[in-house]
Amino acid sequence: MKLDPAIVARVQFAFTVSFHIIFPTISIGLAIFLAIVEGLWLKTKERIYLQIYRFWLGIFAMSFGVGVVSGIVLSFEFGLGFARFAEIAGPAIGPMIALEVLTSFFLEAGFLGIMLFGLHRVGPTLHFLATCMVALGTLLSESWILSANSWMQTPDGFSYQNGNLTVTNWLKVVDNPSWLYRLPHMLAAAYITGSFLVAGVGAWYLLRGKHEEFGRRTVALGTAFATILIAGQVFIGDILYGTMLKDQPSKMQAAEGFWEEHSQSPAPYYWIIAPIRLISTTLCPGHPLSWQYLADS
Repeated sequence: MKLDPAIVARVQFAFTVSFHIIFPTISIGLAIFLAIVEGLWLKTKERIYLQIYRFWLGIFAMSFGVGVVSGIVLSFEFGLGFARFAEIAGPAIGPMIALEVLTSFFLEAGFLGIMLFGLHRVGPTLHFLATCMVALGTLLSESWILSANSWMQTPDGFSYQNGNLTVTNWLKVVDNPSWLYRLPHMLAAAYITGSFLVAGVGAWYLLRGKHEEFGRRTVALGTAFATILIAGQVFIGDILYGTMLKDQPSKMQAAEGFWEEHSQSPAPYYWIIAPIRLISTTLCPGHPLSWQYLADS
């Protein structure tokens, strides 16, 4: 069997991006957690918060490092696996990825050294500032990446003539129609991931009967944050669903396995969605997309 090199390259990209997203998600969630814990330590002077901070600081640094290295690989795979798209969309997406490096990665990398090695060298207040700057850097990083990704979903602020894409309004490129909905959705997802990771490790220590004060405090913090964030994520996700239903109806139909064009009710909640094959149909008026569907028996 002869494999198409383009397909193999895109399978490699799928593997890389699936591996990569784990680590930025963890580091974004842990960055804000570390800032909160250090703030609690400075306010209460309870040593347990300092112990929690030191424990998770090393895990954050590891996650940050792996995320950076795997992200560099992705930068090459963008152009190699999707060369034509990168050539056309590069004038819009390229600067946003570059600004992510210049504004957020440099901010994170500059203050990460103070976080790791400066607690007893620069004083607690300046060290807390460094932790907050790293957390801010992760927020900026996600903002730029989600802006680029959202532009690919709902492009705006450009003209396309003779095979060339020209940016006409950078504000509309960055603040495209779906960015302000996708950004809080992804941020909440990262914070929820960090919350459950913290709570899970604390629960493991409690089950083992070791470091019980550490375990109880981390479980309490993690579950408290997760409870609040999940409640908010339900509403954010519903709002994002509405925008995707308007801008990308075919995407939502594929995700939910609901293909009725004229229905008196929204898509039902399916517990199991069977695999589908494609036959020709029009998804919505004015969008003659050739999606096809046929449920396998």
